[in-house]
Amino acid sequence: QSQVVEFGGGLVQPGGSLRLSCSASGFTLNYYTIAWFRQAPGKEREGVSCINTSGDVTNYADSVKGRFTISRGNAKNTVYLQMNKLKPEDTAVYYCAASYGDSDCPPGKYDYWGLGTQVTVSS
Repeated sequence: QSQVVEFGGGLVQPGGSLRLSCSASGFTLNYYTIAWFRQAPGKEREGVSCINTSGDVTNYADSVKGRFTISRGNAKNTVYLQMNKLKPEDTAVYYCAASYGDSDCPPGKYDYWGLGTQVTVSS
């Protein structure tokens, strides 16, 4: 069964860092534009970042610019979201989504969604 899976969530203190990973089984992420979303309790899901297939186009939400970095792994079947200078308002479930091809970043629709990984920023 083809799916994407997120790894790397956890509890971190304000100002700390985490690196999330998005991996695929059953297909290769090379051919997919990848986006990270997050959803905090009681809030709507929001787009955080995206990266195109070649890795030369990235976009970030204003709330995370300068703190988060999206990248493709050397093996290219993993996409990372490096999160630095974390704030309590970054607390959310983070989701990875994959859209086939080199569409807009972020794409308008997605072929695969992960189940999410919890990130909690608290002292």
